[in-house]
Amino acid sequence: MAKEKTVFTCNECGGTCARWLGKCPACGAWNTLTESVAASTTPSKNRYSASQHAGLAAAQPVIALGAIDATDMARTPSGIEELDRVLGGGIVEGGVVLIGGDPGIGKSTLLLQALDALQRAGLPTLYVTGEESGAQVALRARRLGVDHSQVQVLAEIQLEKILATIEAVQPAVAVIDSIQTVYSDQLNSAPGSVAQVRECAAHLTRMAKSSGVTVVLVGHVTKEGALAGPRVLEHMVDTVLYFEGDTHSSFRLVRAIKNRFGAVNEIGVFAMTEKGLKGVTNPSAIFLSQHSEPVPGSCVLVTLEGSRPLLVEIQALVDGGGPSPRRLSVGLDRDRLAMLLAVLHRHAGVACADQDVFVNAVGGVRISEPAADLAVMLAITSSLRGKPLPKGFLAFGEVGLAGEVRPAPRGQERLKEAAKLGFSVAVVPKANAPKKPIEGLTIHAVERVDEAMEVVRGIG
Repeated sequence: MAKEKTVFTCNECGGTCARWLGKCPACGAWNTLTESVAASTTPSKNRYSASQHAGLAAAQPVIALGAIDATDMARTPSGIEELDRVLGGGIVEGGVVLIGGDPGIGKSTLLLQALDALQRAGLPTLYVTGEESGAQVALRARRLGVDHSQVQVLAEIQLEKILATIEAVQPAVAVIDSIQTVYSDQLNSAPGSVAQVRECAAHLTRMAKSSGVTVVLVGHVTKEGALAGPRVLEHMVDTVLYFEGDTHSSFRLVRAIKNRFGAVNEIGVFAMTEKGLKGVTNPSAIFLSQHSEPVPGSCVLVTLEGSRPLLVEIQALVDGGGPSPRRLSVGLDRDRLAMLLAVLHRHAGVACADQDVFVNAVGGVRISEPAADLAVMLAITSSLRGKPLPKGFLAFGEVGLAGEVRPAPRGQERLKEAAKLGFSVAVVPKANAPKKPIEGLTIHAVERVDEAMEVVRGIG
C-alpha cells in the first residue's frame, strides 16, 4: 500500500511546504508549520490558457462608487446590552461573527443566553454544537435558568448536513460551536486542520451572505491567546471578538478586534454569576482598588476603550534592586516602561537605575494607549518617595522623549467621567484643559514632566 503523501501547512497564511521548516517561506512566521495529509487532486482533462479562460468568462457590469445607494445596516438587538455595544449596536443580517477565547471562559454561555433572548423576541435561532450533545446543552440552559427555551439545537459536525439544516430551518441567527470541529466531505484532512477550517468557514460565509442568516463562529485559541487556525479566517468574517479575563476571576471582557459594521476596540464587561454572564453597568468599579486611605505607588488613570472612558488604577512598586534591576509590567508595555524610566531620570531628576520597578494595571485590563504615561510616572515617583498621591487624584497624558506632556484624545469625556465618579484633582496635558470649569474637579494643566512633579509636590 502506497504511503500517504504529507505536506506541512502554515497556520498563519496557509502556505504549504514539502518538508518541515522552522520559518514559513511564504509569510516569515516561526514555528507555524504543521504536518497534514495532502489532499488528493485529480488533474483536469481539459486545460485552458489564460486567454481561453478570459474568453469563457463574460464581462460583468460595473457601477461608479458615487452612484451606489449606501444606507446604514439595520441592526437587531441581541438582548444583552454589553454584547450589543461590542457588536456596534446589535447583529446585522448576513453578518459573520468570529468569537474566540480560552476554554471555560464563557463563550458558549454568552451565546446561549443571546440566542434565548433573540428567540423570545420572536426570531428563529439555531445552535449547532460539535463539542457537546444536545443533552449537555440542555443541562447548561437549565443551570442558566433558561427554562423551556425554544432555541433549536443540532448536534452535528459535517458541513453539508449543517448547511442543509440551516436552509431547511431558515433561522435568523445560527451559532456554530465550534468551527474547529466542523469538517467537509470534499476534503480528506481531519477536522481542525488548516484546510478544513478555511474551507468550512468559506462555505458558511457564502451561505450567510446569500441567505441573510447571521452566523456566529466559535473559535479555539492557541496557548499564546491567538485564534487557532489560519489567519485568513479572521479576514473572511465581518467581526472578530475576543474573550479576555482570568478564569479564576468573576469578570470577563469581550473586545472587538475587527468590525466592518462598527468601531473596533470596543469592550463589553461581564460578571460571571450562577445564572450566566451579566453585563456590568459601571466597569470602572472593577479596576479601582478600595483603599480606605491613599497608599504610595497608586495613581488613577482615565483610559479609553473604544468609545467608553474607564477609570483604571495603576500601581507601582519601587524596591531596592541588585546589580541587574528588574523592570516588570503587567497590563502595560514593558519597553515603554523602560523608556518612561529614562525620561523620568533625564527630565525630572528621579533616578531608578538601581531599583527594581514593578507596574501593574489593576483588574487584569491591558492598556495599550500612550495616554497612560503620565499616570505610570507619577505612580513610580510616589512609590519611590513613599508618599501617596492625594485622595481623589487622577492623571493622564502621553509623555515624549523630550519630557513634554502631549494631549490625549477626547480629554473632555475623560474628565467628565472622572468628575461623575467623585474625583476632585486632575493633572492633565495643557491641550486637554477644558475651556469651562468642571464642577467638583480641580484641573492642573501641565506642559512638561517636571511641571507635573512640581504640581504633585504642591498639592500633596
